[in-house]
Amino acid sequence: MALVELVRVDRNLANIIVGRLESEGIPALAFDGGSSIADGSWLLIPVRVMVDSDDLEAARRFVDPA
Repeated sequence: MALVELVRVDRNLANIIVGRLESEGIPALAFDGGSSIADGSWLLIPVRVMVDSDDLEAARRFVDPA
């Protein structure tokens, strides 16, 4: 299993994407969600949504269906 970055988005959207992917059977993780939460800058730091490299193409269809 090799994790690859699918997208970088704000923390709330990252959690929505992870939930959507997992509901479709694609395991996903949100990295960096807690970065700098103590100093109030958590909205400024993008969160990386990570998926297995084997699932990357399928996951991209949910993030960018065009």
